[in-house]
Amino acid sequence: MATKIRLQRNGRKSYAFYSIVIADARAPRDGRFTEKIGTYNPNTNPATVDLNFDRALYWVMTGAQPTDTVRNILSREGVYMKKHLLGGVAKGAFDEAQAEAKFNAWKENKQSGLAALKAKEEEAKKAEAKARLEAEKKVNEEIAKKVAEKKAAEAAAKAEAEAAANAEAAPAEEATEAPAEA
Repeated sequence: MATKIRLQRNGRKSYAFYSIVIADARAPRDGRFTEKIGTYNPNTNPATVDLNFDRALYWVMTGAQPTDTVRNILSREGVYMKKHLLGGVAKGAFDEAQAEAKFNAWKENKQSGLAALKAKEEEAKKAEAKARLEAEKKVNEEIAKKVAEKKAAEAAAKAEAEAAANAEAAPAEEATEAPAEA
């Protein structure tokens, strides 16, 4: 039986979610499978992979052929690195403890790289939010200036109207006071 490690599609329309399965090469994509070894969710950023590492390594070592996407997933998770190191142990290049140490060093290096990338993304988000806030403050200051100018113009017009009304009222009062004195 030719076994393949491939993705089995789940999820709703336009929102695919995949199971990583071991299946006979002749079985349909979403059909019968031998074993489910993990899940893959490409909808998150970065894509989420939940993998049973030991079973994936077992199936790769027994000769199951992964599809291109699954090969990339397994490589990113370290299954092929572990297979490579176990091949070195089998050839006698180094012992199993050294292989485990090399694998752990590789894993730590990968984790630190991912953490640095995540920190860089967070810093970029903070910088973008700060720039957006500064732009919004600038716009708000411009609006406040325009509103203050408009209020000052209205106050000046109102004061001018009152002065004009007072000026008209003052000669009328003087005219009414003058005949009363005579």
